[in-house]
Amino acid sequence: QVQLVESGGGLVQPGGSLNLSCATSGRTLSPYLMGWFRQTPGKEREFVASIVWSGGSTDYADSVKGRFTISRDNAKNTVSLQMNSLKPEDTAVYYCAAAFKSFLGTLYSRSRVRYESWGQGTQVTVSS
Repeated sequence: QVQLVESGGGLVQPGGSLNLSCATSGRTLSPYLMGWFRQTPGKEREFVASIVWSGGSTDYADSVKGRFTISRDNAKNTVSLQMNSLKPEDTAVYYCAAAFKSFLGTLYSRSRVRYESWGQGTQVTVSS
């Protein structure tokens, strides 16, 4: 079982930036796919971005495209989410997730069910 630990959340003003990081440990096999999701109270956890661990192919939700960038550092086993031009509607708990079933490729990469391991989440609050 892999452990995922997010960090980097906090309070930021509208228009500001934050960089979230997700550290992976506990499993020798690298994940096939890493994703970031977010959730606000009373709402479903929603897809934000994903990256293929080996090839680096990325995907973004329309709401964050052009503002957020997902990247990975294979040597450090970390995945990051650089968030720029933040808006109040970006306020949420952000979760890192890992998927290991490589035979599925990027199928269902925007769905929570695709991912086997999850971090505990980090709060991002965008407010003046």
